[in-house]
Amino acid sequence: MTEPQGGQAATAIGEADVLIIGGGLSGTLLAMQLLRLPGARHIVLVEPRPELGRGEAYSATELGHTLNGNAARMSIDPDDADDLTRWLQAHITDGGWPESAAQQVPVAHLFPPRGLFGRYAQQRLAEALVRGKVQGSSLTHVRDEVIGLQTDDRRVQVTLKDGRQLQASIAVLATGMFPAARTAQRQSSGLNAAALDPWDVAALRGLPVDARVLIIGSGLTMVDALESLNQAGHRGPIEVFSRHGLLPHVRRQPPAWEDFLSQAPEIRSPLQLLRALRQHCQRAQAMGIDWQAPLDTVRVHIPRLWSQASDVQRRQFVRHVRPWWESHHHRSPPQGNALLQKLLKEGRLTIQAASLQGVASSDDGRPQIRLRYRGQTQVRVVEGDGLINSTGIEYDWRRVDKALPRQLLERGLIRVGNLGLGIAADPSGAVLNAQSQPAKRLFAMGPPLRGEWWESTAVTDVALQAKALAAKLVSL
Repeated sequence: MTEPQGGQAATAIGEADVLIIGGGLSGTLLAMQLLRLPGARHIVLVEPRPELGRGEAYSATELGHTLNGNAARMSIDPDDADDLTRWLQAHITDGGWPESAAQQVPVAHLFPPRGLFGRYAQQRLAEALVRGKVQGSSLTHVRDEVIGLQTDDRRVQVTLKDGRQLQASIAVLATGMFPAARTAQRQSSGLNAAALDPWDVAALRGLPVDARVLIIGSGLTMVDALESLNQAGHRGPIEVFSRHGLLPHVRRQPPAWEDFLSQAPEIRSPLQLLRALRQHCQRAQAMGIDWQAPLDTVRVHIPRLWSQASDVQRRQFVRHVRPWWESHHHRSPPQGNALLQKLLKEGRLTIQAASLQGVASSDDGRPQIRLRYRGQTQVRVVEGDGLINSTGIEYDWRRVDKALPRQLLERGLIRVGNLGLGIAADPSGAVLNAQSQPAKRLFAMGPPLRGEWWESTAVTDVALQAKALAAKLVSL
């Protein structure tokens, strides 16, 4: 057990006031907010990685794997939208990230590498730790994995993979994302077993330089996969297959647009939102303004609109609108889009609408995928030299083959969230059990609450949740 920033080994941590399960961005931002609040409290953060603040998303080491939002949109301080911009400016002035000059834009418009963003989060945590110590607060990083949890009216007890047990007054599930490419699944199509990791450049270097590469999924993870292949020196054909064949739009820097939803309380359903949004986008284009301007005003209202929608409305949105929503809303950074367009122009990249039916291998070990192309009933077999899983994030905890989700579901301590997305919780973040009763001492935040708020994964969403949950926890 170690303190962040390389502290000395702890002999005992005692009972924690707050035990945070997961030390990626979600858990780190919650710890940061707790350390900033007045009062003395002992925080324990359980995370198997040696560094806090990075998690899956910000452990990337390749400069080409960038944020999909510019600096002005990615502050981890919900009270200071310019926090990342100032940090980047100081970092660049001190000689860091010299490659930023190639983007030729103001610092606020830069798209930083994810690894650099992880460093930013770590520095802000270190500063909060200093502030917390003045007030008598402490933070202990336990490098292990929680595999079991039980709770009663007085405390929460967790079991670690090495057999140790820790106790706390309150526990928070800040488990972050489960990338489909890296997450074992209880019911698997065999894709992960046959596919390469989209972020593992070293593994991709093992492919022949002219290999025919098949990619399943056409979202932002696919854009990362293209960059990884580029870094690996790949020069062969790339075939991308996804259910609708949609590509992420490139993120631009549109001018400000009126927050029309704040003036329209009658808009309450996804269908009403889409109609109003389409009208505003058409109006913007008629004025010569980028259609992304009206779209960028919507995000702050999504939690409210999603939470007040009926189950039928949510189901209709996920089934019929989700692919188009994500391709327009979850946009690609300019660098990734430039590479994608280059590959399309060269004829090396093709995008096809088809659903995956199965995965196998040829006699010589080459991956084979069974596809049903959109509009057709016949299943076809496509063979390549390499296969990449770029299907994004696995949000259904019933499919995640990890000890803690399995145990929590089996014991009825949690129930699956709306439409099988994440886990259920009340508006404060208190986890709902199998009988839909809110827990007194178990909370959740970030990606696990996808079903409750829909957009619960972006930096700004998580930062706002961390601030609100920290205030809630210190009041208990």
